Amino acid sequence: MPFRFGLRGKLFLLSTFLFSIPWFGYQYVWEMEKYLRYGQEQTLVGTARALATTLHDRPNLFNSHASFLPSVEKGRDLYGYQLKNPIRLDGQYRDWPNFTSRAHEYGADHLLYRDAKSTTADALTMDFKTTLGKYDKYLYLFFNITDDKVVYRAKNMINIDRNDHLELAFVDETGKFSRYLVSNKKPGWLDTYRITDLENGIPVVTPQIQGQWLDTPQGYNIELRVPLSMVGDKIAFAVHDVDQEQGKVLNTVGSADPRFAKTLGTVLVPSPEIERIVRSMRYTNSSIWVVDQHHRVLATAGDIRQAAGVWHKKSAGSDSNSWWRNLEQKWLIPLYYMVLTRPPSDFIDQLYDASNLTGKHIVGALQGAATSQWRLTQDQQAVILSAAYPIFINNQVQGAVIVEETTNGIRTLRNRALEKLFSSILAIMLLGAVAFFLFASRISSRIRTLRNQAEQAIDEHGRIKQALPLSTTNDEIGDLSRSFTTAVNRLSQYNHYLENMSSRLSHELRTPIAVVRTSLENLSMQTMPDMASAYIDRAQSGITRLNLILTNMSEATRIEQMLHTTEKIEFDFSQLLKGCVQGYQQIYPKVGFTINDGEPLKGLNFLGSPEHIAQLLDKVVANAVEFTRDSKVELAVREEKSQLILTISNNGELLPEQMQERLFDSMVSVRSSKKQEQPHLGLGLYIARLICEFHQGKISASNHHDPDGVTVTISLPLGAKS
Repeated sequence: MPFRFGLRGKLFLLSTFLFSIPWFGYQYVWEMEKYLRYGQEQTLVGTARALATTLHDRPNLFNSHASFLPSVEKGRDLYGYQLKNPIRLDGQYRDWPNFTSRAHEYGADHLLYRDAKSTTADALTMDFKTTLGKYDKYLYLFFNITDDKVVYRAKNMINIDRNDHLELAFVDETGKFSRYLVSNKKPGWLDTYRITDLENGIPVVTPQIQGQWLDTPQGYNIELRVPLSMVGDKIAFAVHDVDQEQGKVLNTVGSADPRFAKTLGTVLVPSPEIERIVRSMRYTNSSIWVVDQHHRVLATAGDIRQAAGVWHKKSAGSDSNSWWRNLEQKWLIPLYYMVLTRPPSDFIDQLYDASNLTGKHIVGALQGAATSQWRLTQDQQAVILSAAYPIFINNQVQGAVIVEETTNGIRTLRNRALEKLFSSILAIMLLGAVAFFLFASRISSRIRTLRNQAEQAIDEHGRIKQALPLSTTNDEIGDLSRSFTTAVNRLSQYNHYLENMSSRLSHELRTPIAVVRTSLENLSMQTMPDMASAYIDRAQSGITRLNLILTNMSEATRIEQMLHTTEKIEFDFSQLLKGCVQGYQQIYPKVGFTINDGEPLKGLNFLGSPEHIAQLLDKVVANAVEFTRDSKVELAVREEKSQLILTISNNGELLPEQMQERLFDSMVSVRSSKKQEQPHLGLGLYIARLICEFHQGKISASNHHDPDGVTVTISLPLGAKS
């Protein structure tokens, strides 16, 4: 059976277009997210501008030397990281955050002095790594020195520079230049001496500089702290290497020459004043950086991991415990997040806790233009929006304010909007699909009902069995039903006219035929020329044929009328059949009739009209006799499934295939014109069918072969037999 795409299937397919609604909704939310991002960008630029405004034309907030240098030299100009926790002076760098990545290496490239007479002049046997940090009011320094031979100051030794030692040089806030030596006699607490501004040429112990000297397998570590009031913003340090007791310095490696104030490098430490101003902006839920013109961080506030923007609070979910909220949390939201992505709660940012910020937006801000940029974090888990605004001092850009936020707040807000959108669309689609299905089912049911009514109104012979009920529905299907009803009623009237036409014709023609016949009989009794008698005989023959036609037409009409008033009686069908066959043998003496192939018939009580059953047999047997070629007609009767099956067979011409179904219709005949010695209107088998239908039976004809012939099968119900 071919696949049938019904009305319900088509409407259901059309309803699937509802599933395109989520795509349009997603596009709408995506556009909304673009506008939110644009709004966040403008807000961030505004925050950066507001903070930069408070820093404009305030040169005292910047280190006079470190921040205003036209250029900085790495290793010479230093940066002191802002330490979040105090440092324990134990000579270990484990409490220094990210020491490995933050420490700067000093070696041959930073060689300040070398003894030309030294035998080890060609090989530098000492180098070190250093990092600086600021905590509270102190500047912390850590030196990790690699030295093949560590030489301490001998006991009772006055000279403090005949051993391995560290030299420091500062210019304090008042501009005073001072030099200090760290020269220990043994590992432990530092022995620090000031070697400038001496009264008697004797180094002065400097307890303000505190720290620890620790031996290591590679050399030694020096960890110390200096009050910020002694440092200012110019600094230099150098490590002097001595390889024998009371020997001379062989190599000196350092950041700058500590002997002269003009050769010192600079040190930049986060500005407390700027930090205080920046800290007041922490309520903006942003991460804020202030850099100088060399991209070095002067102050910072906020944590980029917590900087989700002002949208973060607005995107907080509802705490409702309604059944719908529980359904969303348990079933729907896990389904949604198979497509959506959650903003990461933790990510790695390469600029986080950095001392030197880079980026096109910072470069643009230091050139005087407010810029912004979007960037991915190092692990590509979060998107960070950065806005930079220049800081002007005396119409010169001396730094920039960078404000950063993640898009997590907007992404969370977008996800919440999509969750609500998907939930609403899901409910709409479900309701729409159910409504479409019910609507399609209703339409399909009405159309199928109309189809069944139309099929039941007309039987297989084209006769109207019953009228269609008149629909009262005021729509297109109701109009179609009313049109069908009108068409069936008109067809019924036309069929009724055709069915009665034969009786009316026979009634109307019988009188003129009688007049013509009488006239011909009277005319035949008159003296007529010999040639006229032939014409009179021919006319009488035509009148006889015309009368036979009218007789057949009236017989069919009469049978239909009689069947409506005939009462059924119980009779022995086998005796009726035997009697009929005996009569046929007398009527057709040249034809041999056999019943049940020689088997004796048993008594079959049947409820019906014996006269009409005999008439039925007459019509069928007459056709069988007419078409038999071997002058034999076989009749067989049997009982099968409460049905009386009677077959009448002859050997002769086969029925055309297309005529087997129409053979029992009115006015249908398969006789050739040569065989029609008498007029045949095709009403004999039609009368046989009417009699079968009166007895609630069926009649059919089929071809059989070897030898070829036709078998007529009559099936009559035996439900009423006793």
